Amino acid sequence: MSPAPAVTIRVNDAELRVTAGVTLAVALHDAGRTVLRRSASDEPRGPLCGMGICFECRVTIDGVPHRRACVVVVADGMDVRLDA
Repeated sequence: MSPAPAVTIRVNDAELRVTAGVTLAVALHDAGRTVLRRSASDEPRGPLCGMGICFECRVTIDGVPHRRACVVVVADGMDVRLDA
């Protein structure tokens, strides 16, 4: 069985090689990044519902804030900013 194809994304200026075709939330989870942002009261936040309803997985992607990591598929060269 051959390995799954991969793409390279940048997360807070660090390169990360991730499986192609998965959502950003899955790619970050697989890389051990479970806290994606902090609430107004500094509580850790990450994917909760996994289908775009709860908005807990909001990140900045390619300069666009408040994107939901659970509904965006990774793309080669994607620049991700976590507020965690």
